[in-house]
Amino acid sequence: MRAKITYLVTAAVLVFYFLLVGSRGVMLIQSGTLLTVTFGVAVLILPVIGLWFLWKNTQFVRRANRLAAELDAEGGLPVDELKRMPSGRIDRDSADEVFARRKAETEESPDDWRCWFRLAVAYHDAHDTPRARKAMQRAIALHDGEPVRT
Repeated sequence: MRAKITYLVTAAVLVFYFLLVGSRGVMLIQSGTLLTVTFGVAVLILPVIGLWFLWKNTQFVRRANRLAAELDAEGGLPVDELKRMPSGRIDRDSADEVFARRKAETEESPDDWRCWFRLAVAYHDAHDTPRARKAMQRAIALHDGEPVRT
């Protein structure tokens, strides 16, 4: 729940910032000179890109959460079997061991979205965020019957 609240607050702050920047871009365009209109258009591009990025990330999170809920209902969510250091951090060897099992499971069933979901969690636990995101995108695509990008 804490992560959701943090995400919503961050998204709200970003939307406020985009509105603020967008209003400045409109003000520059309204000035009417060639230079200010050019800068105004350039300034308006930033909020558009930011809103697109925020929308795509929100879609990704919602779809991943939907898969997590479905997997939880099936009783297939990965169990946290990672060993932790006294500080609470995940033991690297433990994460590598779980990752190896999840990778082997995914190689045995490459078309099963559940395996890809669990592999994404293992990547995340191993602090490999880009691969975790790619694995989750693949799980979502397999679940939804969309073409899988390699």
